[in-house]
Amino acid sequence: MPSIIKSLGVVVAGLAAVASALPAYPKLTRSQMKIHNFMKRQNALAAAAGLTDIDILQFALTLELLEEAFYREGFAKFPADQFQALGLAPEQITDLTQIGKTEEAHVITLQGAIAQAGTKPVEACTYNFGFTDAAGMVATAAVLENVGVSAYLGAAKLVTDPSILTTAGSILTVEARHQTFIRAASKLVAVPQPFDTPLSPQQVFSLAAPFIASCPEGSNLILTAFPTLTMAEGQSAAAVQAGATIKLQSDAAANAAFCAFTTGGLPAGGTAFTAFDPAVGCVVPQGLAGIVYVNLASEGPLTGVLADEIILAGPMVMQVS
Repeated sequence: MPSIIKSLGVVVAGLAAVASALPAYPKLTRSQMKIHNFMKRQNALAAAAGLTDIDILQFALTLELLEEAFYREGFAKFPADQFQALGLAPEQITDLTQIGKTEEAHVITLQGAIAQAGTKPVEACTYNFGFTDAAGMVATAAVLENVGVSAYLGAAKLVTDPSILTTAGSILTVEARHQTFIRAASKLVAVPQPFDTPLSPQQVFSLAAPFIASCPEGSNLILTAFPTLTMAEGQSAAAVQAGATIKLQSDAAANAAFCAFTTGGLPAGGTAFTAFDPAVGCVVPQGLAGIVYVNLASEGPLTGVLADEIILAGPMVMQVS
């Protein structure tokens, strides 16, 4: 019987005016000031990234279009008996199909929100998912859904419009259900860690870019993917043990000093760094479980914060058991 596990390898500023208004206007409460200061930080982060709320919606739509095409093309290519051969019950196959339908609903919602803002939504691209059987499709789905959760979490701090943030949050919770269902159906630990992992838009785009063959004119994002990072020949990212030494390959490896392992549940910043030697590789830290995002970095800050500015290559998705 094919194994899914073996195949696993593979998005108010008005408060400021109130705060500085004439004395005749009511003062902000302490709670309101906290909200105001938080929104200012969000605006600063978005400005630093060169992203507006509409850019973030377009980014989310790009990911949802990719996921919708993934399920639609996969179910058109692989009949139900291939999924049954994986050990999936009929109701699980129905649930998997339903995931594809919810991705379609996400696409329609985001298209409407962007159009209502007076902007043309990005269009679907041409994709190359590389799956050759149902096992490969389900394994890739497990990765895509995890990336989807990380994308919405990472973008949340950049959004300034509360209504957009609420819409994104309502999609995020469903993406998390997708992720848990697919892990459980694949006989993986359903909830391997206490927190999910936020990623920056550039990191998420770097994970999505290999699936995108080409996009219509005007539908390319303003993001650029980081250089690709892969395991060296003879090693697999599908099942790695904590404490193991892994060898990595990238065109940017010569300038890297650290491997950066980002996952939920890690204290102080969410990333663990270990020394990297292009000839030897690096050691997988203890305390990791489930999906881990691996990057090569120029620095290994003690804060555990992996900023885009120090990423040289990646992310690569790795399954740690």
